[in-house]
Amino acid sequence: MNGAESLVKTLLASGVDTVFANPGTSEMHFVAALDTHPEMNCVLCLFEGGVTGAADVYFRMKRDVSATLLHLGPGFANGFANLHNARKAGSGVVNVVGEHATHHLAYESPLKGNLDGVAGAVSHWVRRSPDAETVATDGAAAIRAARSLNGQIATLVLPADTAWNPATGPVTATASGALYRPADDRIEAAATRLCQPGAVLMVGGAALIGEAFQTAARIAAATGARLIVDTLIPRRSHGAGSPAAVQLPYAVAPKIETLKEATSITLLGSNRPVTFFAYPGKPSLPEPAGCEIAELASPEMDTLWTLDALANATGARSARAAVNQTDLPDLPTGRPTSDKLGQALSALLPEGAIFLNEAVSNGRNFPEMLSRARPIDLVGGTGGSIGWSLPGAVGAATACPDRKVVVVTGDGSAMYTGQSLWTMARQGLDVTVIVLANRGYQILRDELKNVGVDTYGANAQAMFDVDTPRLDWVAMAKGHGLPGTRAEDMETLVKALRDGIEGDGPSLIELALD
Repeated sequence: MNGAESLVKTLLASGVDTVFANPGTSEMHFVAALDTHPEMNCVLCLFEGGVTGAADVYFRMKRDVSATLLHLGPGFANGFANLHNARKAGSGVVNVVGEHATHHLAYESPLKGNLDGVAGAVSHWVRRSPDAETVATDGAAAIRAARSLNGQIATLVLPADTAWNPATGPVTATASGALYRPADDRIEAAATRLCQPGAVLMVGGAALIGEAFQTAARIAAATGARLIVDTLIPRRSHGAGSPAAVQLPYAVAPKIETLKEATSITLLGSNRPVTFFAYPGKPSLPEPAGCEIAELASPEMDTLWTLDALANATGARSARAAVNQTDLPDLPTGRPTSDKLGQALSALLPEGAIFLNEAVSNGRNFPEMLSRARPIDLVGGTGGSIGWSLPGAVGAATACPDRKVVVVTGDGSAMYTGQSLWTMARQGLDVTVIVLANRGYQILRDELKNVGVDTYGANAQAMFDVDTPRLDWVAMAKGHGLPGTRAEDMETLVKALRDGIEGDGPSLIELALD
């Protein structure tokens, strides 16, 4: 057994059975070890941002870690943006990063770089295996770290000689440590605070999923507090039967308006609300002056235990929470608009669907519109780095192969990680992709207005448009192995979306928007 084989066996022994990979020369012994273990699900992505984006959403849906395989410092750097999103989502990821053999690092080879520095900038845990005998132990430690504190980024640097030299193993990762819990007096104080006028309960993480979300809604009902979720959320139960929680808007003015009557905000599994950017003359914090910000449980703490304790303290077990009701709209017709797309999604998404929303400019109304749809999971952006949704759909479909995955993305965002279409086709993933072709970075046009610039000329226009030459998403879908449809009216969109939902494999729809 060599070091690479001991690591693959350690992953499998520890319950990690999926690797999203973009390997290079220094990882060939690891690839060879994967080849001898057909029980490991190996998913090839053609860009490292696809690797890390898939691993992020895989964790969000499965609530357990996968591994990535990346190639030296440049490969890790290519995956950095979606690791940033994963960190903001609280996702657990085990990165295995190949490195030059230890003796080769004495020389200034082309791919030599500050891998530890790059990895340390986004990882919670980084370790470089010094020799083959430690690889299995280090791998088990990486898995434990990735599962700790509700999910962390763990990066194991694997020099080539530690992969090819003889080793012993495997090692099974030990369970992550117990999560911190708030003291009883903090639970009691929160229970009292939530009963006061203007109280807000803001929940995140595991508190947005399934029965935990219902518990949060019952606490709000029992106390009279408003239940609010943040603008950017990793995942939430949504649609009919889910709690009727308020989601903070993106724009500063409506975010301030939403919180204007808040006297206290109790944070449970959520960070303090903040505006996305700073703007001239606008505040960074949206709550009113004098509003108490009380952190009951940070995202790294035991959210589920805290919810149960708070439910007991507030007498919320028998409370009746307000939930969304099914109210499927009519299917839209005529000229395409983003709201008509939301209407079509609300009418057609099947129960149990996973919906990923990266329509940065055009999809802000989707959460409200989909609140009346059949029960679904809503997956959103978390770190503000675009290009997460296509690889995220790969991760979601890999984690939940029995569920329909639908993703909506802007054309600008989709260009970041369009290689993920190929992975969807190769793996036969059940994903329907809708690309909103508004021919530009609409979000940037909006942001220019937000900073006070009302008019702009040719140079600024050139930075926002992706219309010359015009992107052809149907041709790109075909080139990546997917069937594609261009919809210039809602009738065509509805038919293509229905076909995608009723089919078994991947498909793409390009929806032309003005």
